[in-house]
Amino acid sequence: MAKIKILVIDDEPSILKLVTAYLQAEGYEYHTAQDGLSGLKAARAYKPDLIILDIMLPGIDGIELLGQLRRESDVYVIMLTARSEEVDKIIGLSIGADDYLTKPFSPRELIARIKASLRRMQKSGDRLDHKVLVFDHTRIDSSSRRVWVDEAEVHLTALEFDLLFTLAENHGMVLSREQLLQKVWGYDYFGDLRVVDVHIGHLRHKISKGLINTVHGIGYRFEDRES
Repeated sequence: MAKIKILVIDDEPSILKLVTAYLQAEGYEYHTAQDGLSGLKAARAYKPDLIILDIMLPGIDGIELLGQLRRESDVYVIMLTARSEEVDKIIGLSIGADDYLTKPFSPRELIARIKASLRRMQKSGDRLDHKVLVFDHTRIDSSSRRVWVDEAEVHLTALEFDLLFTLAENHGMVLSREQLLQKVWGYDYFGDLRVVDVHIGHLRHKISKGLINTVHGIGYRFEDRES
């Protein structure tokens, strides 16, 4: 069985040494890059299963690099940031990061996030129960992982599809941010639920029609009548 390939892009040698030591201990194959341009070239050549990406890089920074990656791939990206301001996290997520950690971070927590994301990707790839969820405005095919809104196909990232499918499969029910984090990202609450809010915002922008509604103080609910 092929090893999981992880690309680590960070310009701090101490971070690279720490992260790769833990990746090696877990049996992952890894490659490193210390600037944005090298990271982009490595992503194209190495074709990793997951990328750990620092936001502050020499040359092309992490934000610009992530934007380029998202035009080419939906590889799972965990962004690292030394900045604690909320806006930096949200900017990173808004252009396509799947998750983030703020430095200094626990390497064990990073490994937990990696394992959770790989389990989610495996589950998505192995989905055997062919389900087609059909509603008045929306049709979601779990096998082909395609979505149509009013007969027009909507292109979603892998994580956005899983988030929409989870909400739609539980249509009419309110799912809390904690529940969505566990069901979609695959891990328990680590301290910041804004990652859920940002990806809900992405979905709303793409599928519109107010299909995903906020239940204040609780979470989100998918509302579209079944056909």
